[in-house]
Amino acid sequence: MARTDSINMGELTDTIYYILLSLLEEKHGYLIMQNVNDMTNGKFTIGPGSLYTSLKKLLKAELIEMTKEQKDNKKIYKITDKGLRMLKNEVRRKKNMVCQAEIKLKEKGEKL
Repeated sequence: MARTDSINMGELTDTIYYILLSLLEEKHGYLIMQNVNDMTNGKFTIGPGSLYTSLKKLLKAELIEMTKEQKDNKKIYKITDKGLRMLKNEVRRKKNMVCQAEIKLKEKGEKL
């Protein structure tokens, strides 16, 4: 599966996941990058190229919307209802994956 098809398949890349999570509150691009870095304690970062490519994909898929432009030309984005539904579905999917892994590891006597 090509990465560009992941949204259409209902699965989110890590970048898209963190952007949507960050946009539960309105933000401009630089704040999204900062927020993701803060949320993950620096373990996951999004560079400007990836961010703006992803924002274009999310806008096209109607998972986010631009709410306004500030005086300094910063575009403000927020998650849409469709984006929120997709984010919640992804959280459920990831929880299920973790639960399955925990069960299998426990069966094998492995601890986390």
